Amino acid sequence: MILISLNNESRECDSELALAALLPAWGFDWKKIAVAINGDFVPRSQYSSLRLNAGDQVDVLAPVQGG
Repeated sequence: MILISLNNESRECDSELALAALLPAWGFDWKKIAVAINGDFVPRSQYSSLRLNAGDQVDVLAPVQGG
């Protein structure tokens, strides 16, 4: 287990799991959000292969609709 920051809250996660597996465990539908790690946008095509490292800053953003 490693410690990361998820939307500015400390969170433990399994470093062996890919981002695509972690997002649903955290309550996010990865098809409807955007993710930045350490300030860098992560393309959805990388969610299945990307593994987090201790200390990573993960920001999950949901699109805002408006007119």
